[in-house]
Amino acid sequence: MQNVKWLLCPTCKGKTRDRIREDTVLINFPLYCPKCKQEHLIEVENLKVTVIKEPDTKVQSR
Repeated sequence: MQNVKWLLCPTCKGKTRDRIREDTVLINFPLYCPKCKQEHLIEVENLKVTVIKEPDTKVQSR
């Protein structure tokens, strides 16, 4: 049986609704936490979760 882990929220460390296996690869995955109601962009490879920092958007002036 393969190793299965719950994806944890990077902010509150609570369980999300998603699980990953050893062979799971996610790129630019929007992870939503129902506990703290935040969404994070993550990457997963070999059960290692990396949070992607999004650059701040700038308002264009007309």
